[in-house]
Amino acid sequence: MTEIRPRRSVLSLPGSSPRMLEKAATLPVDVVMLDLEDAASPEAKDDARARVAEAITARSFGRREVAVRINGLESPWGEADLAAIAPAGPDAIVVPKVHRTDDLVAVGFRLRRLGAPPALRVWAMIESPLAILEIGSIASAARDIDTRLACLVLGPNDLARASRVRLGVPGRPALMPWLMSAVAAARAYEIDVIDGIYNAFRDEAGFRAECEQGRDCGFDGKMLIHPSQIETANAVFGPTEAGIAEARAILDAFAAPEAQGRGAIPFAGRMIERLHADEARRTIAMAEAIAARRA
Repeated sequence: MTEIRPRRSVLSLPGSSPRMLEKAATLPVDVVMLDLEDAASPEAKDDARARVAEAITARSFGRREVAVRINGLESPWGEADLAAIAPAGPDAIVVPKVHRTDDLVAVGFRLRRLGAPPALRVWAMIESPLAILEIGSIASAARDIDTRLACLVLGPNDLARASRVRLGVPGRPALMPWLMSAVAAARAYEIDVIDGIYNAFRDEAGFRAECEQGRDCGFDGKMLIHPSQIETANAVFGPTEAGIAEARAILDAFAAPEAQGRGAIPFAGRMIERLHADEARRTIAMAEAIAARRA
């Protein structure tokens, strides 16, 4: 089994705000995403870059995974972002507006040239119709060690604007084919995939419903825009006590002498297969990873 990293909650915070950088170290979030792109105005980008690099170097965020969204390489700031942030040692670089595999190859080439640590991963923002059309190819970049691809992040606002889809309809029917294409691509190449933001951050019921939909569709977590969303995302995308107990019972059932050599066994009134044991092991590993992060 590959390493399990909880990514139930991915909170986007402006890299230009010293107050938010300080607050991030106190929040029960799985991933802190420090934004140098949309959240930093052109005149604030240089200061934001230096501030974020300093905070990462100081290891200010505890056991939280730290990702930094850079500006695109085609922008006036992208190259400087990579040069400053990669040596600081974040867990991941988030690349905005990835349209095709070549965009990830270009980032991987620069990271190698910069001597970035091997553990540094790359996340790809999926924000355009072209990215959706190329989603399988983009996800397949995970097979190329130089791209470092570990996660896809959906950007529904940009997708909607570029395609003229209307957001705000409960259940996101117009977006669902695209969201599921991203989930399928991520699973095909064994990387994570994060559902996009829910704009109405004060709408707790609507946010919970969209989290539950994302979880049921197979997403690993949710991108957040406000700390008030963390608790719900962690609860919805994390294993429940009942789920953990059932996972342990499934493994016990397959470990019993009478189950040896059998591909399927009866369990709690239904038949389960070895694939259910694999999923049970993942549930327990996720629970243990979450508990270790709290310790």
